[in-house]
Amino acid sequence: MPQPIRSQRTTDPSLPATTRTPTLAADPERTAPGSATGTEPGGGPGSATDDEPRVEPGGAQGSYRRLFAAPGALAFTAGNLIARLPMGMFSVSAVIMIAGSRGSYALAGAVTATGLAATALVAPWTARLVDRHGQARIAVPATVLAALGSLALLLCIRFDAPDWTLFAAYAATATTPNSGGMSRARWAHLYEGDPAALHTANSFEQAADELCFMLGPVLAAFLCSALFPEAGTLVGAILLLTGVLVLAAQRSTEPPVAPRARVGSPLRAKGMPALLTVFLATGAVFGSMEVVTLAFGDGPAAGAVLALQAGGSCVAGLVYGRARRTAGLVTCLAAMTALMSLPLLAAVGTGSLVAVAGALLLAGMATAPTMVTGMTLVQRLTPQGQSNEGMTLAVTALLGGIAAGSASGGWLVEHAGPATGYAVPVCAAGLALVLAGMTKARLS
Repeated sequence: MPQPIRSQRTTDPSLPATTRTPTLAADPERTAPGSATGTEPGGGPGSATDDEPRVEPGGAQGSYRRLFAAPGALAFTAGNLIARLPMGMFSVSAVIMIAGSRGSYALAGAVTATGLAATALVAPWTARLVDRHGQARIAVPATVLAALGSLALLLCIRFDAPDWTLFAAYAATATTPNSGGMSRARWAHLYEGDPAALHTANSFEQAADELCFMLGPVLAAFLCSALFPEAGTLVGAILLLTGVLVLAAQRSTEPPVAPRARVGSPLRAKGMPALLTVFLATGAVFGSMEVVTLAFGDGPAAGAVLALQAGGSCVAGLVYGRARRTAGLVTCLAAMTALMSLPLLAAVGTGSLVAVAGALLLAGMATAPTMVTGMTLVQRLTPQGQSNEGMTLAVTALLGGIAAGSASGGWLVEHAGPATGYAVPVCAAGLALVLAGMTKARLS
């Protein structure tokens, strides 16, 4: 069930106005989506790559303790964390399982890329159904279908089925719902009109993403090596289904469904296509880094090394959630490009897995701020009532990039070696930076 993912925001005008908990602050000056101040380019809040730091309310307004005071917040967060943990397990489990049984990292990278590409195509339609019919009605059957795809994949590996069946089985996991997007939509529903609380909530969600990507690879590598190669995929499918069932049961915090009469796709929003190209390049950073690191570590230790990158991002996300000033997307991508060069220098210069692990820890610190900032911009551009679809389009772009990065990283590892493979995430981050700069200039 390919769906790593990473996303966020500081304000969310994308959901319809609803009755809020009386204790939550409302912002009477909140700008409606599509208004002149909400989506106009030229450095305004809707500018797709606004690089000016913004002042965020701090103190009690941004408290994590206050965040979970909302009724039902802890319950849906618990279910979502269970559902999200497998997102850090599936691709790692698939790479270990396929490369171990078929002896080819190129095949493993191609299979995971195919699954991610299929998810990129299917996910927006799943999200649209969620917006129209509600999370509980759509997420559960979609998850059941995805879990069946994972089971089919491990059976194909276990019984030595032809290579083409691996592509078909992994593509069948494309119905996996965007659990992170559903969680963020719930926060937006609970704290609508409170930008400080939403910034904190979205930073927490990014930290939660990274925590899952920190623990997921370690758990996957351990299960696949200590038990049997298919164990990571099997356990991940069980956790995913369990977590979605728990999340869907929390009906009190579920956002209301969008009206049947809908405007066009969020893709038509001004600035959205250009911003999604930046997400596409950014996704290639994540996909290539994962495959290259698994090849460089070539064993159970690789999962722990990947966990360090996610750990750095997790810490950065929590700190960023309490920050009064936030950087723009171009600034974040510049930092990511610089930091992503560290694993390449460590791998080529020392050949030491320990040195690469330390470099990945530092490199990961640019991930959370970049994703929080990028998804904030996505939400500002998303029309009202299309929250899940807008966020899923961003995730779709990331998945497309992850697929390309996974395939590119696997190819370079096969032809030039794992150390040289770390050049792919550096180039991908640089491309994202250039695209963000071009987008900013075009919309200003």
